[in-house]
Amino acid sequence: MGGFFGVASKTDCVSDLFYGTDYHSHLGTKRGGLATIHGTSITRYIHDITNAQFRSKFEHDVQKLKGRYGIGVISDYEDQPLIIGSHLGQYAIVTVGIIQNIAELAKKAFSKRTTHFSEMSGNEINPTELVATLINQEASFEEGIRNVQQEIKGSCSILLLTEKGIYAGRDKLGRTPVILGKKDGAFAITMETCAFPNLDFEIEKDLGPGEVVFINENGYEQLKPPHKKMQICSFLWVYYGYPASSYEGINCEDARNRCGCALAKNDTEKPDIVAGIPDSGTGHALGYAMHSGIPYKRPFVKYTPTWPRSFMPQDQSTRNLVAKMKLIPVKDLIKGKKILFCDDSIVRGTQLQDIVKRLYDYGAKEVHMRPACPPLVYPCKFINFSRSKSVMDLATRKAIETMGGCNEADLALYANPDTDQYQTMVDTIRKRLNLTSLKYQRLPDLVAAIGLPKESLCTHCWDGAE
Repeated sequence: MGGFFGVASKTDCVSDLFYGTDYHSHLGTKRGGLATIHGTSITRYIHDITNAQFRSKFEHDVQKLKGRYGIGVISDYEDQPLIIGSHLGQYAIVTVGIIQNIAELAKKAFSKRTTHFSEMSGNEINPTELVATLINQEASFEEGIRNVQQEIKGSCSILLLTEKGIYAGRDKLGRTPVILGKKDGAFAITMETCAFPNLDFEIEKDLGPGEVVFINENGYEQLKPPHKKMQICSFLWVYYGYPASSYEGINCEDARNRCGCALAKNDTEKPDIVAGIPDSGTGHALGYAMHSGIPYKRPFVKYTPTWPRSFMPQDQSTRNLVAKMKLIPVKDLIKGKKILFCDDSIVRGTQLQDIVKRLYDYGAKEVHMRPACPPLVYPCKFINFSRSKSVMDLATRKAIETMGGCNEADLALYANPDTDQYQTMVDTIRKRLNLTSLKYQRLPDLVAAIGLPKESLCTHCWDGAE
């Protein structure tokens, strides 16, 4: 998915920028970048963070950065921040989101015969560069950000660094969070509120859907009011949000505890222990254990110092290796036990299949799985939470294909937990993973656990809602 952090300060901002950006490292896998402006000069550094921690790659660059304004980004795959020269002046830009109509917008820009793009590998266009092109078509940064929000299909949140301050725009439907913070002498903009406490920032406000603000060291100005309609990604609370962060005023860990509680309320199994697939399954499992009274234990301990995230690397063999090496089994807590695991979700199921096998190899008597969300039936069109190359990578789609396949219009039958198709699909997944039982969260229970109205949440990947 990626994340960003910006700060405007009366004194040098580099320390806050460095640590504030680092608190977004869990959101991306490929690139990290920092940019500051000193006078009219922008200094920028970008590094590959695929197999290294953000701090280790940037700790020497920080000594060379200076300025009162700065922006940083953790990116899924593209180089950011970009430094752009335009009729609006020089600026640096970072974006988070996904542009579904990037080819169409690029073709439209080419038709004006005054545009070019720097090619990325695989002849791809850097989406942040395309966003900059859309901004440069207008007479001001404010109008340019409005143009981006109108033209893009998908989602896009933006930070623009200028010599006068920072422009921040949240995606027009608020699919990604953008939160404003303040402390004495500085204002900051973040996607993860967990970046604030240790830097002494307090939450000032959540930007609304489509809202645009301008910040400097003296405060902020609203340039564009928010839309009434919001569809923030529910998966923030299920998986990729950081436990210490809050979105729309709702803490991530607290919501996960409620998810686990809902799973326990609807369950009849009586396992010996409850466990979570670390890390994101932990909060759900604690909620399950608190409600059920079944002891929470850790039959797997996670080792993270030298291993990257296992969810995102595109090569399946690499994902499998990382997932295996990071989870160290505790045999004494596995042998002879009926174990119920909570996890955030089942996406592909390949890593879970290996985990279940290892549990049985270590003597588990039964292995039950309780995902904290419904089955992922539809591919995400709005957030890069998975870099799967095909929708058929999804465990649900593999199961449906095994069952004989279906038309797109019939997918709703597989997303409805009250249909025979759904029950057969879930049992097919259960058998493939060799689970004793598999029971997914129901969507109304997930929505209730989050605590926002369903119409304010994006639930597309579970029910196909637009």
